[in-house]
Amino acid sequence: MYKNTEYTLPFIEYNKALKKDRLLGLKCRECGNITCPPMMVCRKCRSSDQEIIELSGRGKVRTFTTTYIGAEGRAGELPYTIVLVELEEGPWIMGNLIDMDPKKVTMDIIGRDVTLGHKMFPGDTYSNGSIARPLFSLA
Repeated sequence: MYKNTEYTLPFIEYNKALKKDRLLGLKCRECGNITCPPMMVCRKCRSSDQEIIELSGRGKVRTFTTTYIGAEGRAGELPYTIVLVELEEGPWIMGNLIDMDPKKVTMDIIGRDVTLGHKMFPGDTYSNGSIARPLFSLA
């Protein structure tokens, strides 16, 4: 069924790149669809024939939520805003919005241009230590 049963881009490699503010994704060799964050198969056609590409990290906010109840180990950061960003290359990815007071974020944020950064977050009960997560700043 699948040509390859190993991840083309393992999460550990994706995470290492993110720590350097590099956003990696996968481009399907069958249909051209770009997937980010990485998955074993293409989101569109389910092919495992994918190549690693570097994405620009630029995009537009499509929706958001402000969180007042934090995940394990993040209570000291409350509140924080999570945005869903449509990247220039097509995929949608979530990350925290920085440089804007979460209590002042309104619907006006939708459609705004953002750029990628990263932040290290402590591990929780279900992870293997701290990991990098995407952050977005208004462009």
